[in-house]
Amino acid sequence: MGSVLAASSPNPPPPTASGGGGGAPVPGLTVPPGFGMPQVSPVVPLSSGQQEEDEHALPNPGAFEECHRKCKEVFPLQMEGVRLSVNKGLSNHFQVSHTVLLSTMGDSSYRFGSTYVGSTQTGPAESFPVMVGDMDNGGSLNAQIIHQLSSRIRSKVAFQTQQNKFVNWQGDAEFRGEDFTAAVTLGNPDVLVGSGIVVAHYLQSVTPALALGGEMVYHRRPGEEGAVVSLAGRYTGGNYIATMTLGSAGAHASYYHRANDQLQVGVEFEASARMQDTSVSFGYQLDVPKANLLFKGSVDSNWVVGATLEKKLLPLPLSLALCSFLNHRKNKFQCGFGVTIG
Repeated sequence: MGSVLAASSPNPPPPTASGGGGGAPVPGLTVPPGFGMPQVSPVVPLSSGQQEEDEHALPNPGAFEECHRKCKEVFPLQMEGVRLSVNKGLSNHFQVSHTVLLSTMGDSSYRFGSTYVGSTQTGPAESFPVMVGDMDNGGSLNAQIIHQLSSRIRSKVAFQTQQNKFVNWQGDAEFRGEDFTAAVTLGNPDVLVGSGIVVAHYLQSVTPALALGGEMVYHRRPGEEGAVVSLAGRYTGGNYIATMTLGSAGAHASYYHRANDQLQVGVEFEASARMQDTSVSFGYQLDVPKANLLFKGSVDSNWVVGATLEKKLLPLPLSLALCSFLNHRKNKFQCGFGVTIG
């Protein structure tokens, strides 16, 4: 619910654990393969007083919309048809991608994407500004710009068009304190009509393991306005994360557990007050590094079973992906095959 606009990326690397403003799905990006590796600053030894102070200091809890992310990453993503992706790094800062999708259920498409990563380094795996965009053969464009304005303030602007029509845009601003994160998102504002969406997030570390926060979504358009408030809590253990979000729109609970270096499991419970529907999902991820193999599987209470298999063909810069989903209630089967070069 925190995401006002889901701006898709042109096959960039996955986002880092540190997030951007509220509702921003991709707040920070890791430097793509082929881009220059950042230099790590030397470690300065701390005095005994500084070490004692750091032990009692509460950590920053991260972004609000990332509370359930760790569990969601365990579940497989659906893919239909045949997909071919080619990624090419042109320099230490610039990368382009070409994606061809052949579908039997929808229209086939071609997408061209580009990613630019600036030279301002804020961490071992983060550089700014970041500009990501992709356009398909129909002229639809998704683009976003992410920038670290200061050591604590990060911003993002994203917009989306469909063919020659401007559809959505949003602006995010996030402030990270020592033990809290506050973010505001403004989506599709129209001063003349008096419409728009405002999303506010706040997450506070109560203890080193427990973080509490809340979200408020306010929307307004001619003849209608309203607000939805939800509360969230996250507890982080040694090898597990338990998260609960509860509000007037429904409830969302997730549990992530890392059994060992190869196996990770996750359980999600979702209840929608508007749809009067509940669902439970179980997913797992099995990583076999010696075989360069990654397997993900899931099953939910609606009897939808899915699985994905990813295989890296080292030393070639080539990856293969197989995907299949079966809905037993609707008797529908969906499968996909993907090849990624670069």
